[in-house]
Amino acid sequence: MDKMGSIDFNRRDLIHQFIHYLSTERNASPHTCRCYLNDLKEFENFLKSSVKDLFHGEDMAMKRVDRMAIRRYLSFLHRKNKKSSIVRKISTLRSFFKYLMREKLVSSNPIKNISTPKVEKPLPTALTVDEAFRLMESPKDSPKKSSSNGKLRDCAILELLYSSGLRVGELVGLNANQLDLDLGIVRVMGKGKKERIVPIGSKAVEALKAYIEGRGELEGEDPLFINRRGGRLSARSIGRLIKKYTKSSSIFRKISPHSLRHSFATHLLDAGADIREIQEMLGHASLSTTQRYIHLSPGKLMEVYDKAHPRSFKNMSPHPSPLPIGERDGGEGRDEE
Repeated sequence: MDKMGSIDFNRRDLIHQFIHYLSTERNASPHTCRCYLNDLKEFENFLKSSVKDLFHGEDMAMKRVDRMAIRRYLSFLHRKNKKSSIVRKISTLRSFFKYLMREKLVSSNPIKNISTPKVEKPLPTALTVDEAFRLMESPKDSPKKSSSNGKLRDCAILELLYSSGLRVGELVGLNANQLDLDLGIVRVMGKGKKERIVPIGSKAVEALKAYIEGRGELEGEDPLFINRRGGRLSARSIGRLIKKYTKSSSIFRKISPHSLRHSFATHLLDAGADIREIQEMLGHASLSTTQRYIHLSPGKLMEVYDKAHPRSFKNMSPHPSPLPIGERDGGEGRDEE
């Protein structure tokens, strides 16, 4: 039977078809697939409880999900969700219905002209250079009850995050064979399963060598960072680790693993690195994304301005020397009349 006929399609089957499409054709990460799946299940549950005329038993006629049903769902979301969450859920529905349109499972897109709430994008949190140095040293100053290899591991994690600007998901997914400490590089599998090579700073290389030596020989697919039970560390564990050392470093701000990624990019730019090179190291597809990661301090902005602008205070001479007569009119003297 034609997909556009009177047949009712099982919603859950379509959801899993869509998730399979994201994973296999779009190379979406497992985390992204889980988020999409949860959002679509929530949408399905809302429709079952609030828009019952769309269902016949457990089946739902997809072509009957209209603009009004979407608006009722958005009204429901506004009662209990932040704007950022609503924006993400709308984005999920847009992708889902775009997929259904492509597969000719629906004849129209009910969310096509639905507006998305505007969300203010706060500036990312970045450490000062002094704070970053204090944080890097903090595992060495932790209480003696901490195991020696635990300190070495924590030090290696902090140094690698700050030295290479890795995402926390990239860090916890690292295997032994992705490191080349002789060359000082790490091979990273980023978003969309895109591989990139990122340099590792000398301090991070030292910390990693000390950790690996203390842990014992690592081979091939062995996870680089493990917990006490020998399993791969989770992103949540890294978050707790950074929270712990932030507190012991007397940094009274909310610092996350992503803050070290922001700090990596900001400090490179402050030191004169080219923004496109930073983009490459961060693994961003778009330069505009990199620009959001980076913010200069007011002092740095003033320094750049004073050096570059011809009318800045430092570039203003109290008695500018006059140009030679022949150069006042563009480089050639006038003929006397």
